[in-house]
Amino acid sequence: MIIDTKSWRHVFKLDPDKQLTDDQLEHLCVSGTDGIMVGGSSGVTYENTVDLLARIRQYEVPCVLEVSHRDAIVPGFDMYMIPVVLNAGDPEWIVGQQMEAIAEFGSIIDWDEILPEGYIILNEHSTVAKVTSANTNIGEREVVAYAKTAERLFRMPICYIEYSGTFGDMELVSQVKSTLRQSQLLYGGGIDSFEKAKLAAAAADTIVVGNIIYENLDQALATVAGCHQG
Repeated sequence: MIIDTKSWRHVFKLDPDKQLTDDQLEHLCVSGTDGIMVGGSSGVTYENTVDLLARIRQYEVPCVLEVSHRDAIVPGFDMYMIPVVLNAGDPEWIVGQQMEAIAEFGSIIDWDEILPEGYIILNEHSTVAKVTSANTNIGEREVVAYAKTAERLFRMPICYIEYSGTFGDMELVSQVKSTLRQSQLLYGGGIDSFEKAKLAAAAADTIVVGNIIYENLDQALATVAGCHQG
């Protein structure tokens, strides 16, 4: 099933390497979120990704895989998001991993199901920043330039500002959004309450809620309502 992510305002991001009970997963899937994104920076395997997808498929919520490890590419997702870390210090995360995945799976890829994401990582302490050796010591000028590079040079449908684990600068996020003409702006990082979801939703097209799911489920669920007021 091809889905239109453009209309998404709220997404829960689930990590296959983290534990959720069946009851917790049900609450997330029927919460009113627009979609479920599956992905993580470490510990993601084919086995735990297959298991999580099978559990999510009990519900009607759209489900996408953010491909961070080619060994964990699992058929059956509605769409596949391919991160390109624009400010990665290691070029392996700009084109290397992607090339290797296409070399291995190119003959069976349905390109209509592929969504490239231009990632801008801004929390130097996050796992994803360390894995990709991201240059996070950048200001508004560089962040906006990366966003324009994603949209106007590479024609990417998604630009993703990732603070991963900390709540970012919403003025900066708003500034990026104001410069984009067609690309969908996703924001993720530190959204752990109704109020933060409201602020982030006002700044970005779509918010991605992750870590708080595993820390306080009630607060995670409250972000859905917060997003709709943003």
